[in-house]
Amino acid sequence: MTIPNLSDCNCLCGSGLDYNNCCGAFHSGEQSPVTAEALMRSRFTAYALRNSDYLLSTWDSSKRPTTIDFSKETAEWQSLSIVSTKKGGRNDSKGVVEFKAFYSQDDNDYFMHEISRFIKSGSRWLYLDGVVKAVGQVGLTRHSGKNALCSCGSGKKFKRCCGS
Repeated sequence: MTIPNLSDCNCLCGSGLDYNNCCGAFHSGEQSPVTAEALMRSRFTAYALRNSDYLLSTWDSSKRPTTIDFSKETAEWQSLSIVSTKKGGRNDSKGVVEFKAFYSQDDNDYFMHEISRFIKSGSRWLYLDGVVKAVGQVGLTRHSGKNALCSCGSGKKFKRCCGS
């Protein structure tokens, strides 16, 4: 697996900014995310880049593992879609971010749908924990046809959910 050099590319988090002016500034320590969503986006990109130092440093110590081992990771993380946020703004002390992360593995495309909780310690946002709502292969639906439900369990049509 090859980890891309993102210095001149759009950031993987989906912000539309180039990596250096987005998650790269957080990963380098130049800036800190000011919202729970910004932290979620930067953690997704860090995970895609196998940046365990950043992931551990942005994890609340009460739930943080001692290490992250990427040696057996075969997924290539492609994109992130934020479904919703609750609180998590500059003036909040906690927040929730619901997202779908898309990845490829063994020549197939998959998604992971998660709800993550964040807390603020001082002026710094930290990841607390998350609950995975669904994991599945993109494009597989419960029914066939143009009005098929998305396999992620959202209850929406595939074309309006994971297919968009």
